[in-house]
Amino acid sequence: MIIGLGIDSIEIERFSHWHRFSNVMLRRIFSEKEIVYCLQNETTAAERFAARFAAREAFFKAIQTAYPTTHIPFLSICRIISLSNAQNGSPTLLIEWDMLRKLTNNEISTPLSALVSITHTRTTATACVFLQA
Repeated sequence: MIIGLGIDSIEIERFSHWHRFSNVMLRRIFSEKEIVYCLQNETTAAERFAARFAAREAFFKAIQTAYPTTHIPFLSICRIISLSNAQNGSPTLLIEWDMLRKLTNNEISTPLSALVSITHTRTTATACVFLQA
């Protein structure tokens, strides 16, 4: 059963200079694997960072939809999720569910799963997240 939905669109241009950020700065939001992936190609770094940021925003919105009385700071959400690719290339959210439960004082106790879809044009990255119980 779907209990939460989040969607986010973001301008890729906002991330055009992120490839110059220090690793310490990037680690506030992204996992080490994501940083390595995004920085593999300077030409696509902005769209890769933007898509991953949009996925975090969409997950944050899905959690807020599913649990409206729960307040989790956005940067706390950023540190416990990452975007990866399944073997078939489809995007997958990797979520530290135990950490999420701690952040919500076990308010989120039901086993959940998250589905993510991402896309981008030359100017915009969009992510959609469904939370399932």
